[in-house]
Amino acid sequence: MTSDLQEDDSDVVEVIGGQATGPALILCEHASNVIPAQYHGLGLSAEARQSHAAWDPGARAVALALAKALNAPMVAAKVSRLVYDCNRPPEAESAMPDRSEVIEVPGNRNLDAAARAQRVAQVYAPFCNAVSQVIAARKAAGLVTALITIHSFTPVWFGTPRGCEIGILHDSDTGLADAMLAEAHRLPHRVIRRNDPYGPEDGVTHSLKLHGLAHNLPNVMIEIRNDLLRDAAAEARMTDELLTLLRPALNVLGETVKGGAHA
Repeated sequence: MTSDLQEDDSDVVEVIGGQATGPALILCEHASNVIPAQYHGLGLSAEARQSHAAWDPGARAVALALAKALNAPMVAAKVSRLVYDCNRPPEAESAMPDRSEVIEVPGNRNLDAAARAQRVAQVYAPFCNAVSQVIAARKAAGLVTALITIHSFTPVWFGTPRGCEIGILHDSDTGLADAMLAEAHRLPHRVIRRNDPYGPEDGVTHSLKLHGLAHNLPNVMIEIRNDLLRDAAAEARMTDELLTLLRPALNVLGETVKGGAHA
């Protein structure tokens, strides 16, 4: 089974553990805050480039740890979501936003069709191609695959504190989310909610639809409040907690898949 990237794509997307045979494929669309030199920092301050507007702090570390624990491949974007948000389709304004919460993004103002198409070709297409290659290889190998996307979110949004600590998000296929939520009692100290702080109506389930539903794969998006990911120890604790939800859920889904509910 192979998942080789084109050489020119290695600066925008990474595939780790492409040969792994565990029951999941881990995605991290907002893993990096890197802005390629050609975009001149998008006119952002150094503080803005480090903020949640530019990436999901802690998400890549958790995604990688989950991938290793589950013997699963991981596909992660290596470019800031402010250059292109790989969890948005090209036609969405939010794919290249000129504002994120209270942060203005000067380098994204008044982008013409050619500039938008360039970013689609440079960032979005290679990411999607990498995911498709891994899925195709796993299907060819007869491997059961659940698509899991990992994100983090800010504790305060437009001045309003968020009580949710772990969000379990889904689109029309609720199976994996349901199975994880059924295990939430195992983490009584955590506030775990369905489709919170975002849901399908917010346009955040693009990857689930494109890479999960379209391939008939069980799928879920996990959102972690980023104040719970402040250092490596916290990231490790959160990884263990997510595995408390994921491992039994994947076992349930694995039996369902074997029974023929998913191709």
